[in-house]
Amino acid sequence: MSDIIKLLPDHIANQIAAGEVVQRPASVVKEMVENAIDAGATKIQVIIKDAGKTLIQIIDNGCGMSGGDAIMCFERHATSKVSTADDLFALKTKGFRGEALASIAAIAHVCVKTRQEFTETGTLIEIEGSKVKTNEATVCPVGTSFEVKNLFYNVPARRNFLKSDNVEFNHIVDEFERIVLAHPDLAFSLHHNDNEVYNLYSAVLRKRIVDILGKSSNDKLVPIEESTEIVTVVGYVGKPEFAKKSRGEQFLFVNNRYFKDTFFNHALTKAFDGLVQPKMFPSYFLYLTVDPKKIDVNVHPTKTEIKFEEDRLIYAILLSAVRQALGKYNVAPTLDFERETSFDLPHEMKYQPAVEPTIRVNPDYNPFQTTTRTSNSGSSGNSFTKAIRAEGFGASETTPADWQNFYKIEEEEVAIEPVTLDLPATDALPKAFLFRGKYIFTTSKSGLLVFDAQRATERIVYDELMAQFISKPIASQQLLFPIEREFSTNEKTEWESNKTMLERLGFVGNFNDKTIEISAVPAILQEESIHDCLDFILEKIAFQEIDKGEIAHVIVESIATATGRRKAITTNEAAEHLIEQLFSCSEHSFTPKGKKIIETITLDEIATKF
Repeated sequence: MSDIIKLLPDHIANQIAAGEVVQRPASVVKEMVENAIDAGATKIQVIIKDAGKTLIQIIDNGCGMSGGDAIMCFERHATSKVSTADDLFALKTKGFRGEALASIAAIAHVCVKTRQEFTETGTLIEIEGSKVKTNEATVCPVGTSFEVKNLFYNVPARRNFLKSDNVEFNHIVDEFERIVLAHPDLAFSLHHNDNEVYNLYSAVLRKRIVDILGKSSNDKLVPIEESTEIVTVVGYVGKPEFAKKSRGEQFLFVNNRYFKDTFFNHALTKAFDGLVQPKMFPSYFLYLTVDPKKIDVNVHPTKTEIKFEEDRLIYAILLSAVRQALGKYNVAPTLDFERETSFDLPHEMKYQPAVEPTIRVNPDYNPFQTTTRTSNSGSSGNSFTKAIRAEGFGASETTPADWQNFYKIEEEEVAIEPVTLDLPATDALPKAFLFRGKYIFTTSKSGLLVFDAQRATERIVYDELMAQFISKPIASQQLLFPIEREFSTNEKTEWESNKTMLERLGFVGNFNDKTIEISAVPAILQEESIHDCLDFILEKIAFQEIDKGEIAHVIVESIATATGRRKAITTNEAAEHLIEQLFSCSEHSFTPKGKKIIETITLDEIATKF
């Protein structure tokens, strides 16, 4: 029998490797920008077209490459950073595996122009599917320009699995932000379809964070600085009151390399115990410096998972450093035994207006009159003074009998009126009984139906808006005083890319730098619901993967949720009308998010309570 094992051709091996290294356009941006940083660049430009599917271009002013290196860099496992195995445990550069460029060239059209400082001409390399098409001298500035065109052109199955342009560009922005936050001393720019998204100059760390998140974030940051023999921790955490509903602003770096670690995330979350509400996530931008020999960055192709030799000690240091910083800047609650606390008010009463107390006196009250609880205390017609004298007090002399009468306790008759409940008839549409403004009770043949009023409102509003949206734009109302709100770059990009859809759904807003002025909102939104609705929309479109076809559903769902939370049901008649509207919906058992609206309490369940 002949041998069946053979070596794969290089172009096939490179395509297989690309499956690990190049997952989407954002992977290409990450690898090539990191190469530019390793080349000593101080200014890096990222140019994107069609979310990277058509073009990804990285231009840097680094050291450039020689003609031989320009060809060699596309070979598998070709690297200038590792010579011996010991080098793996002293890494200070970004790229070192030598697979990225070979993998990229295997699945795209690549054009490279590069020149070193002391040479008159540079080198032009063009590669298609791992095959070199052009290798010649050219005129170009010092540094390197990489163009990656038609990504996955020869792997159509991979290209078909790419998400919408909005989703893919969000991933590019995520990778870009992680890199620029790790290197505030370098200048970066990002353009997408000829629109400038970022233009960042060299700055200190706090300025770089503010450039990414917006000017309002400057007052939300608490500095952290802790130095030990094991790890040095510097950076910032967000104040607890500015915690968000998503993890979009949580960044960990080690030796200027972004990484993910649930163990350390737990330490930081624990540091905020008691300071943030449940299901809210604090912001943090923390930079760890660790001896490279005590970490392993080679455990994952994307190098975002890192093993720490002393992870438990680092956990404790992170927890202590954050708590100390929060306490130092009076963010965490502390005990002050010298402070006068007798005038402290509960938080919910701090902003209530002061009301002068009043004293109400019943002039007909007679403490000595012997009556039952059902008698009319004001029917005697005697004044307080007469009542005292009637029992012998206030006379010239008192007797022991007077005091016995004063302390005499008589049995009192308590009249209990029967309680009647106006239960709805079962042979007609059940009448509704509103309980504490949140739950609605009605009867059914099998027992009681309990409705969540807020969730029922969400379903009704969602169905009404979606039905209207299909045929015409949702009714919009102009605001008397436009709302100004600061957006992060990511939020701004998503809002602008979905501007047409948002306007069709009733939102009209114009940007001025990173501040948006909302001039109109859907007519169904109450004033107090506008900010809630904007929070819901931004949380979805800016921090979650949403296909283009789902945008309308997400926005309408956000409007419905905000309306349901603020719209109050105050009467039984309104509750009954709400149920009628709910049962007219095609789906009345669950909200658009899949949460239960109706619960049945059967007669058997009721019987077990007695």
